[in-house]
Amino acid sequence: MATIEPTGQILGATVRGVDLAKPLGDGDFGTILLALGRHGVLRFPDQHLDAAALRDFSRRFGSIQEMLTGYHEPGMPEVGILSNVVENGRPIGLADAGQDWHTDMSYNPTIGFLNVLFAVKVPRRNGTVLGATCFVNTHAAYDELPSEIKTKLEGMTATHDFNKFWENMRRRPGSTRGPMSEEQRRKRPPSIHPVFLTHPITGKTVLYCNPGYAIRINELPEGESDRMLATLFAHQLQPKFQYTHRWTEGDVLAWDHIGTLHNAIADYGPDEHRLMKRCQVMADRIFDPAFRR
Repeated sequence: MATIEPTGQILGATVRGVDLAKPLGDGDFGTILLALGRHGVLRFPDQHLDAAALRDFSRRFGSIQEMLTGYHEPGMPEVGILSNVVENGRPIGLADAGQDWHTDMSYNPTIGFLNVLFAVKVPRRNGTVLGATCFVNTHAAYDELPSEIKTKLEGMTATHDFNKFWENMRRRPGSTRGPMSEEQRRKRPPSIHPVFLTHPITGKTVLYCNPGYAIRINELPEGESDRMLATLFAHQLQPKFQYTHRWTEGDVLAWDHIGTLHNAIADYGPDEHRLMKRCQVMADRIFDPAFRR
């Protein structure tokens, strides 16, 4: 039976008593779903599972977005490979995934609900774990917004563009990314979402406007939009809203994209190897009340 151990911090809990290599019972699934809303980031330690089991666990929560870059398990595009490992002169995975503050899939017409990452290899230096993932609690970020900003932005929308994050990654030293192709841009066109969303599990309001993809508040003049976006980004990235997860091999980490944003810390070198397997779950089921019962 699944048990939940909160970290006592602004986000995070450890889930024990669950073997993700086996089918998940309805009772445990319900416990995990509720914990995602309450804690945002869930760690399942000491897991031993293959790519198919990772995919099957992930798609209990919704449809899985396939990788855009082609770095995925052979014959299984739902399971992406994130890694700086190079074999026979070729990278085996996407090396720079998630290396800035963002919310996955906010650029889609159907937003993202969940990321599920399985840690196969974790970089270390002199015994110190590297490559942590940092998170922000967007429930708390909304709660502490000044009332005048809440009032002003009520009912407004923001445009989210995948190309913004892609170009930011291209500008990083050593990046091997080229510009997005026409086909890639066709698969990832900009999308529009409310600045404030009601979280489907908690029923509370979250700030849904992340630095990685949000480019414009549509109801404001361009200059005012730019200033407001800068204010919202700075506000939600305050340390008091942040939580850091330090990885161990065998960790499966599942986090809620509606209640968090995240940043993968690239503090390791090319010879300090990191290998993760990832599923990105869309929010095509979580807003259905029947699914949450």
